[in-house]
Amino acid sequence: RAARVTMAQQGTPVDMSKLSPAEKDAMMQQVFANATTEMEYRVELFNKMVSSCHEKCIDKKYKDGDLNVGENSCVDRCTSKYWQCVGIVGQMLGAADAAAAQSGR
Repeated sequence: RAARVTMAQQGTPVDMSKLSPAEKDAMMQQVFANATTEMEYRVELFNKMVSSCHEKCIDKKYKDGDLNVGENSCVDRCTSKYWQCVGIVGQMLGAADAAAAQSGR
């Protein structure tokens, strides 16, 4: 069975068995670069969420080693809202990309 990879830019499946070694290498380098970019984006997103929620929820004077009930509740709400907003923005961007791709055809 031939390995199949979907090209994100074109959205079309590629039969890897029909590619030359140089083409396979270039494709794998592109896949790795995309994965690296995605990981960097996720780390940055996580760090921004931590910073934002810490600023909003955690008392500047550390009195205990653990979060108190209010801080814990605030962090739960903050992170939930943050990921919900990220999801909404992702859906909006995906819809805009789909509309642009469809109008470009």
